[in-house]
Amino acid sequence: MMYKVIGTNTYLKEIEKWSKEDKETVQKLPNKLASNPYTGDQLSYKFLREKRIGEKRVYYLIYDELELVLIVATSGKKDQQATIDHIKEQFEEYKEIAQKISKQVS
Repeated sequence: MMYKVIGTNTYLKEIEKWSKEDKETVQKLPNKLASNPYTGDQLSYKFLREKRIGEKRVYYLIYDELELVLIVATSGKKDQQATIDHIKEQFEEYKEIAQKISKQVS
């Protein structure tokens, strides 16, 4: 089963600031997540994951019922906990976004 992998606008803006090398690496991530969304480290919940790219971290949510992965944010090590806490506070909003995307792409 292949998952749809979508990056939020926030995520897309954040990676624009990355170095060319890191951008090239992160551009391969959606294909990897489409075939295996449970790669990366689990954070608090099975569906909340992070993938390290150099010194940066990419955060994503997995929605099995929608067959969708929503890439939501990035951070460095020092902002890691604040970013994770922010994502947890936005779970409902992200789920609504995922449901809207799922309806548009099906």
